[in-house]
Amino acid sequence: MSQLPNFLIQASAIDMSFGGRKVLSHGEAKVAKGEIVTLIGPNGAGKTTMVRIMLGLQMPDKGTVIRCPDLRVGYMPQRLNIDPSLPIDVLRFLSLGLSRGDAGHGLRSAALKEAGVDHVAHSPIQQISGGELQRVLLARALLRNPDLLVLDEPVQGVDVSGQAELYGLIRKIRDHRGCGVLMVSHDLHMVMAATDHVICLNQHVCCAGHPEIVSRDPEFVALFGESVAAELGIYHHDHDHEHDVHGDVISHNHDDHHHSHDHGHDHG
Repeated sequence: MSQLPNFLIQASAIDMSFGGRKVLSHGEAKVAKGEIVTLIGPNGAGKTTMVRIMLGLQMPDKGTVIRCPDLRVGYMPQRLNIDPSLPIDVLRFLSLGLSRGDAGHGLRSAALKEAGVDHVAHSPIQQISGGELQRVLLARALLRNPDLLVLDEPVQGVDVSGQAELYGLIRKIRDHRGCGVLMVSHDLHMVMAATDHVICLNQHVCCAGHPEIVSRDPEFVALFGESVAAELGIYHHDHDHEHDVHGDVISHNHDDHHHSHDHGHDHG
């Protein structure tokens, strides 16, 4: 696998089995600075396992992971179980497991504001909404001032309008901080508009590249169905650069590489 300039993390030829069942075969993924990469695929496709291996939380049977030296990672887990009897407010929750330097009061308040939930700072963590909890978890990941933000199903438990806002916020954070973002999602419609590069996993890499190209790939169509692929093909991608057949950007020496997307379909 070729190495990206400014790459933050890169996994190559990852094999992983659990109890004799192959979960990943020759899995590959890489994230560059300022890039949003999303792993998509059905349940059991190996998406979370791939992320855990890339973060060093799990050792693969085979394969290599290269991380940028001194890489700072902010990780937003897929789910969080909080003891309902634990009396803890959001600000206090943000300090758990972090050093005092990472979790000073001012830093925690600023992270909540950046995530759009500073209004729940003193609310009990168990009493905030699902959408607010996801943003609090995002704020917690931001406290580490990450080079790489890793988000496992970030819109879980969030209503449709809230999902669009949260994906928009993630892009805004990427633009502001210049960090790389690695997401896991099974929500195809919105994530296609929120990402620069898609990796479709189903125990192996079915297809990868720019969202427009992936949505037309025969393996993608076979995995998700013709109707889904056709619906995704409706959305219009307006950008100031071109992509080659692999979805990589063809450089024309443009400084501005931001994307804007318009949808022509219903998100429901």
